[in-house]
Amino acid sequence: MGERKRIGVVLFQLGGPDSADAVEPFLYNLFCDPDIIPLGPLGGILRKPLAWYISRRRSQAVAHHYDEIGGHSPIRLLTERQAYALEQALRPYVDPRVVVAMRYWHPSTSEAVAQLDGTLLDVLVLLPLYPQFSLATTGSSLKEWNRQYQPARRALPVHIIEKFYDHPLYIEAVVERIERCFRHFDRPEEIHLVFSAHGLPLSLIERGDPYQRQIEETVRLVRERGRWPNAHTLCYQSRVGRQKWLEPSLTATLAELARGGKKHLLVIPIAFVTEHIETLHEINMEAREEAEKLGIEKFRMMPAVGDSPQFIGALADLVLRAVGVDAALPAAARGS
Repeated sequence: MGERKRIGVVLFQLGGPDSADAVEPFLYNLFCDPDIIPLGPLGGILRKPLAWYISRRRSQAVAHHYDEIGGHSPIRLLTERQAYALEQALRPYVDPRVVVAMRYWHPSTSEAVAQLDGTLLDVLVLLPLYPQFSLATTGSSLKEWNRQYQPARRALPVHIIEKFYDHPLYIEAVVERIERCFRHFDRPEEIHLVFSAHGLPLSLIERGDPYQRQIEETVRLVRERGRWPNAHTLCYQSRVGRQKWLEPSLTATLAELARGGKKHLLVIPIAFVTEHIETLHEINMEAREEAEKLGIEKFRMMPAVGDSPQFIGALADLVLRAVGVDAALPAAARGS
């Protein structure tokens, strides 16, 4: 039996402020990203002043939202739990080192690079934790990695996992979460399933970004696997700025369903794998409050897949297949 492969795995996420003081610099980093706000040839001149203006203007309201969910984003802790669980899942097959790289806050991509420096590795696997590929998420995180990763020694072989929107264990993880939520409804047959994904400007979609198509395929696969007769709607949330974004919005969807007499809603955050401000506040507080005003009687939000065994199994399978290691993972993990 040969030596076990020494594998470095980088889990990418957007990140979130870890204190009230971090809100404004976090927003500044976000709005400084050209993949978030493309400004064309004037970007070099306008980007930093515009990011400063937007972050100053929005920071007080955003900080209040974070206060309402505990004063900070939980995304770092939750992603580090995923990293730990993935490392344990990989350990029977390889010698893993899993680190986290947040795009707009700590631990930053440069900090993740520093964590791997000095570690003896045979191969690197870059694994953005965005199930569906978008230039604004996966694309941006990988660009930042390429800017920061300058190995002092020989360059390692690198495997990039750009998407996993259709991985069987990821789909199973979502289905399992939905079925748990069904238990909280007295009349499950009356539940309307509201799949909510983070929105994108239409300009990105028109440039060929596959995000919308992959979101739609994830929803199709989840419904096919769940075999529920319930009606469903796909909508988008978190719009920023005046550009045209993917529609319908979550707010418009709630109003439309209420007008149609729907009383029981289950909102499924289909593009998020951990809880953060978009789920804990935008859905579970703002949307819930709006639903109550509209006369919706039962409103629940599906918890994110987090570090569920199925989801960690999906990540482990993705990593092991990327580096060519055969593993006796559950049969459902094979394929896709």
